[in-house]
Amino acid sequence: MADAYLVALTMLSRRELSEAQIRTRLARKEFEDDEIETAVEQLRRDGTINDRRVALAAARLESTIRHRGRARVIQKLRSLGIDGDVIESAVNEVFEEVDEGALLDRAFERRLRGKAPKDLDERGRARVVRGLAGQGFSIAAILKRLKGTPDR
Repeated sequence: MADAYLVALTMLSRRELSEAQIRTRLARKEFEDDEIETAVEQLRRDGTINDRRVALAAARLESTIRHRGRARVIQKLRSLGIDGDVIESAVNEVFEEVDEGALLDRAFERRLRGKAPKDLDERGRARVVRGLAGQGFSIAAILKRLKGTPDR
């Protein structure tokens, strides 16, 4: 029988995971609750798992590489099982470094594909707004940008 701690280390050797992800994956491998708890406690003690580190890395990936807005980044971090206070702290730290207006501008340009906002019909504007809102940008910022006033 494999040791839960060693299985968790193997998982973490492939990629950084949150505590909740480790717990879920160990449970899926049918480890007992006390084995999972002991393994997670040991991983936490030696610094191998750290939800803040995971949250910062995921927030940076989502915002800078995938060009997601604040709401979408928060949604992603929640899906990783990270605590709300850690999420808020990480997102605030990352978005201090990222120009959210510039992110929105780039996303807008990709959505418009060379067209001017005034050339879009009602359905086209609605499609752009839905798409950008789905990327996590605020509706207010999207509408402001659609009307031609950059959100900076």
